[in-house]
Amino acid sequence: MVEFKENRDRNDIYGMPVLGFLFKNQTFMMVLKLVVLALFIYGVYMGFTDPGKENLFTQHLFWGLFWSLFIVVTLTTFGRIFCGICPHGFLGKYITKFGLQKEMPNFLKNRFIGVFILFFGWWAIYYTVPGFWKVPLATAWLFASITVVAFVMYYLYKDMSYCKYICPIGTLTKAYGKVSFAALGTYKEDCSSCKTLDCAVACPYNLKPFAFDNKNSMDDCTLCMDCSDACDSVAYRITKPSAPLFEKFKYNKAEVWAFILITAAISLTMSFHHGLNRSAIADTFIWSTSAEFAKQYIDFGTLDPVGMFAFIYATLFAIGIVYFGMFVASKVLKAPFEKTFYTLGYAFAPLFLIGGLAHLIHSFFTHNYADIANGFIYGFGLDAGTVENLASRKDAWLGIFKVIPYIAAFWGYYILAKRMQFFKATKTKKVIAFVFASSLITLYLSTNLYRAYIFKTYGMAKRSHHGSHGSHGTAKPAKSETPVMKCEAGKCGAAMKKQ
Repeated sequence: MVEFKENRDRNDIYGMPVLGFLFKNQTFMMVLKLVVLALFIYGVYMGFTDPGKENLFTQHLFWGLFWSLFIVVTLTTFGRIFCGICPHGFLGKYITKFGLQKEMPNFLKNRFIGVFILFFGWWAIYYTVPGFWKVPLATAWLFASITVVAFVMYYLYKDMSYCKYICPIGTLTKAYGKVSFAALGTYKEDCSSCKTLDCAVACPYNLKPFAFDNKNSMDDCTLCMDCSDACDSVAYRITKPSAPLFEKFKYNKAEVWAFILITAAISLTMSFHHGLNRSAIADTFIWSTSAEFAKQYIDFGTLDPVGMFAFIYATLFAIGIVYFGMFVASKVLKAPFEKTFYTLGYAFAPLFLIGGLAHLIHSFFTHNYADIANGFIYGFGLDAGTVENLASRKDAWLGIFKVIPYIAAFWGYYILAKRMQFFKATKTKKVIAFVFASSLITLYLSTNLYRAYIFKTYGMAKRSHHGSHGSHGTAKPAKSETPVMKCEAGKCGAAMKKQ
């Protein structure tokens, strides 16, 4: 154990005046965790007690502030910070300490569980039943249910197994955390003579921080920073962006599938349904024609068949093209299919995470900032007036963010080129394999280029097909919505007034 590390590396965040305090000071970290926990509990409580649409707080706390703003921004920069302050993990450490600490059954030790819960339980419903999860009451039930499941598992099983295998965003953040430019490790000169292994003893996940550097992997580290409080030799260093992806490490199948499925569910489906379906030729796309055909035989009611088929086609396209590309690449490289698939599949990591920043930043200026602010005004009954959007969708300067998806695609190409070094083959064969293995990146890039071409050539639909993510062809022109203040029973809040 090292009580005080005097000479830290220049890139060690713990040695930096402001960042060091934010990430290492345990008092600050505890206050931050308590604040997030209080917001979480209050958001769920408000969802149950104020279930109407006027409750902006619950909706925008969970679906605006936590996801996707905070999680996506921190994953692209410092890594799994949200996991470190997550209310479930924060309380789970104490529940586990006094729980039964049993070994989780092998059938539950499957990281695909969390990935599939997120993919089907959230995204499939999101596109098929528009706005369902964003209703305050549904949001409250969702997070209350997840909390009960989490706490039961924390009590039953040791080593925070819920976070590793069952949590819907656990594997997701673990996988995408590799794209960040920060990593936890230790100072080898101190670890070589250490006999107490305090950093490992302090870890609630039963990890070994002293081995992170040698493994080129932080395992299931959630950046709770308990290890850095136990030993001052723990370091949190700024690295090259996506540094782990350029080196060899033990691949995880669920992580690669997370990249593929999330790219399909978010990047591609949104390009199809929320993007191309706002064009003047929306009716001609395969997901729209399939929906129209299906409606002849099925009564979808309030469901959105266009969204459902967009989701299905995006998933099939993504999985199909990846399998085909990796199969050909494995034959060209004369390598096992599994090794080819999971070694090169990490190149898909930037597609959603970095590419998604374009939509995230654009939305922040056009409505998310105001939504979150007005949500807090409503939730806490503040007499603060109405917060306006920072920008309009028509502002030309917002166009600068359109370049981000292309940066994501080329970053993916770059990672793929680097990971080709783990195969023994001639340069020509690697080039051919690269073309096929990059099929998902090329599909992602082509979709963005095609969408730009469609809107430039045919323009926007006179009647928005985007609407409220509702059924295709039935949405009315979107009415502008301006938050205004209203007071009921002495409580001021923000409500949406149709203009």
